[in-house]
Amino acid sequence: MAPGVAPRARRRVRGTPLAGAPARSAEDWWWDRLAPSGSGYHLLQADSMLLVLPTLGPARARAQRRAARRGRRLRPPASRPAEAKAKPRTSPAPAPQQGPDPGWGDRIPVEILLRIFGLLVEANGPMPFLGRAARVCRRWHEAASQPALWHTLTLSPPLAGRPAKGGAKAEKKLLASLEWLIPNRFSQLQRLTLIHWKSQVHPVLKLVSESCPRLTFLKLSDCHSVTPNTLIMLAKACPQLHSLDVQHSMVESTAVVSFLEEAGPRMRKLWLTYSSQTTAILGALLGSCCPQLQVLEVSTGINHNITPLQLPVEALQKGCPQLQVLRLLNLMWLPKPSGRAVTPGPGFPSLEELCLASSTCNFVSNEVLDRLLHGSPNLRLLDLRGCARITPAGLHDLPCQELEQLHLGLYGMSDRLTLAKEGSPLLTQKWCHTLQELDLSGQGFSEKDLEQALAAFSGTPEGSHPALCSLNLRGTQVTPSTVSSVISSCPGLLYLNLESCRCLPRGLKRAYRGPGEVQWCLEQLLTSLPSVS
Repeated sequence: MAPGVAPRARRRVRGTPLAGAPARSAEDWWWDRLAPSGSGYHLLQADSMLLVLPTLGPARARAQRRAARRGRRLRPPASRPAEAKAKPRTSPAPAPQQGPDPGWGDRIPVEILLRIFGLLVEANGPMPFLGRAARVCRRWHEAASQPALWHTLTLSPPLAGRPAKGGAKAEKKLLASLEWLIPNRFSQLQRLTLIHWKSQVHPVLKLVSESCPRLTFLKLSDCHSVTPNTLIMLAKACPQLHSLDVQHSMVESTAVVSFLEEAGPRMRKLWLTYSSQTTAILGALLGSCCPQLQVLEVSTGINHNITPLQLPVEALQKGCPQLQVLRLLNLMWLPKPSGRAVTPGPGFPSLEELCLASSTCNFVSNEVLDRLLHGSPNLRLLDLRGCARITPAGLHDLPCQELEQLHLGLYGMSDRLTLAKEGSPLLTQKWCHTLQELDLSGQGFSEKDLEQALAAFSGTPEGSHPALCSLNLRGTQVTPSTVSSVISSCPGLLYLNLESCRCLPRGLKRAYRGPGEVQWCLEQLLTSLPSVS
């Protein structure tokens, strides 16, 4: 095919509407250029039309067919067969007049389309699916335009990570399309995430504050130029906004404090990245500006801050009495000394999850853990990975009786510490009936101690089975007989990590996922037990 043929044919078919599709309007121009990229959506100069060309036969065959047709037209009437002359001429029956078939998509009721679209949006988000579905036909366009489907959205400008000049230009282009999109589609928006916005955060949030009164959750990830006026404007315009995530964004502490002072009584969830300004935000929380706060997470950024955070535990318990989830992730922190005259705090009576996981040694001890959890009987998840100062005796004294997840793994630090050799049975004997996940990776418990601890899962009442479904014994001194016993006693075990277990046979020191692999491990252990003994 000649080089210039395809572009000319493409220009002829470009812009041809689909059968039954609505006429293109000025406000839908951005559908052609909206495409996903990473976690956001970019504007791309892409053409989605498909050009189909018929297959051309050999040149000689075409010439022969043309010659045959020309010969039939030029043949004189006398040379035609006689039966052709005698055959009466009949006029063809008139074809019934029918309009174009709109297709099966146009016959589905809008209510059914909304249910189908809703399931797809729940699984993959509204974009780019709803934009593409709106171009199928008029009925799909009507269904895809319903604001009820646009309840969750993630927006990222194109050219993220490119030079600042190109990124700013791309942000302005996307902002121009959002000026029509937000008022016409996002009236029922509830969850909004902005990623990699550097200069246009304020105009975007201004549009949101004017058209999205039902907003409940806002996440700013890797965003800059977030001013106090921006967050205060949003807090006043969105009375249902109760969750704010500003992790890994350049947000001034004064902006967050001003936001909490405006929206504090209704705040439920707050995510922060630890920096030198975090103390001011925590001071606002200690002052009871968020009495209904349920989730508080503070984590370190890419650049770890070596300055430890001093957390007044008792003051936080008084300022946030409804706290259900407390996460201090990979954070170097220590509690403020209580002193002899200070009475114990009220605790967190509603706390269900406490995560103090860290990749480095920290200052969390049995005494600190008791100050945090002495009033938390409803605790379900306790993550103490990296907290090498915690002992089984300290855990056994906690008031929670129905712990479901216990993580005590020590990753990459076992060689530098003197670990406890005994005490693991205190953990399993207390929570063997409720534990679903247990992580003892890197702990130094002896073979006999682990055998007694895991034997607790075999002592369940007749007719009932332990709830254990995940067990991590990586780097421990567990023996083959102990592993085979716990597998036989826990039929619901779905994950078993036996990496670097020096007492196990070669070929079995790996992680097993799924019931099939776990049962295969049991069979191999049972066949190897005589040789090991």
